[in-house]
Amino acid sequence: MADIQFKRILVTGGAGFLGSHLCTRLVGEGHDVICVDNLFTGQKSNVAHLMDKDNFEFIRHDIREPLQLEGLDQIYNLACPAAPGHYQWDPIGTMKTCILGAINMLDLAKYNGATILQASTSECYGDPLVHPQTEDYRGNVSCTGPRACYDEGKRAAETLFFDHNRMHGTKIRIVRIFNTYGPNLHPYDGRVVSNFIRQALAGEDITIYGDGQQTRSFQYVDDLIEAMIRMVNNEDDFTGPVNTGNPHEFTIRELADIVIRLTNSESKIVHMPAPVDDPVMRRPDITLAKEKLGGWEPTIQLEEGLVKTIEYFANLDLTKWRPPTKNY
Repeated sequence: MADIQFKRILVTGGAGFLGSHLCTRLVGEGHDVICVDNLFTGQKSNVAHLMDKDNFEFIRHDIREPLQLEGLDQIYNLACPAAPGHYQWDPIGTMKTCILGAINMLDLAKYNGATILQASTSECYGDPLVHPQTEDYRGNVSCTGPRACYDEGKRAAETLFFDHNRMHGTKIRIVRIFNTYGPNLHPYDGRVVSNFIRQALAGEDITIYGDGQQTRSFQYVDDLIEAMIRMVNNEDDFTGPVNTGNPHEFTIRELADIVIRLTNSESKIVHMPAPVDDPVMRRPDITLAKEKLGGWEPTIQLEEGLVKTIEYFANLDLTKWRPPTKNY
C-alpha cells in the first residue's frame, strides 16, 4: 500500500460512534477533515476534542439534503442510524438516509473526483442460511419486516454505488461491517454490548432477547477503522464489497457472562422474546479482506476490547445522556 499523503476528507456521520473514531484517526494523521452530522444519534461531545484543531471542521447537516463542498479527495459515508431501536423509530427516514444520502454523496464524489467509501453492513445477509458469510452470498433478507428499512436500505445503497461506478466511473469502495463495539457507543443505543455494560454497571438485570444461543462476532472499533482506511487507500481499485469483522463467534449468553465477570456485577440475566427477523447466526468470512487489504485482520480480542469499553462507560455521567428515541 502507498504511503498516505495529506488529503481533504469528508466524513458523514462523523460525530457518531464509528465516525468519531475515524475523524480522530484522520485528524491525527494530518488530513483536513470535514465532519458532517445531523446529531440524531451522533454526539458533539464525541468530537469535542477535535474542535480546536486547525484541520477539523464540523458541519451540522442531514445528508438526505444535497451538500456542496469543493476540493474533496475522499468521502467516508457513515451517516445512518445503526441500532434497531433508532432506525425502526423512523423507518422511512432511515430508508431516505440510505438512498437519498447515497445519491447525494455519490454525486458529490463524482463532482470532486473523490474516492467514496460506503459503510455497508452485515445486515445485507439478513438471517443467513450460509455460515460463515462470504461476500458472494446474496442473503436471506425480509423486505417487509421491521428491520427491512435498514437491511434493504443498505442493500439499495450498495446498488446505487455500483450503478454510479458503471455509469460515471465514480471511484467507490464498500465495506460490510459486522458487529462493532468500543468507546463512544451511545449508552442508550440498544445494541447488545452497550445494553449489557450499562445494565451490569448499574446492577440491573441484563436483558437477553431470545434464548441467548444466537451468535455474533464482535469487532473492536480500532480494527474496523484500520480496515476502512486501507480500503479507501488501496491502489488496486478494489471496490468490494468486503467483510470487516472478527471471525471469532460468541453466543449472546457468553457475552453477557463475560460482561458480568469483567464488571464484577451481581446482575441477573433475564430473557425476553426475540425480535422479529433477528438473525440466529452472524460471523464473517474475512478471507477477501486479508487478501485485498494488506493482510488485515482484527488484532484486539473480545475481552481486551470490552475492558476498554467498560472503562469508557464507567466514566460516563448518564444524567447527561438520553435515548434519541423511545425505542431502546
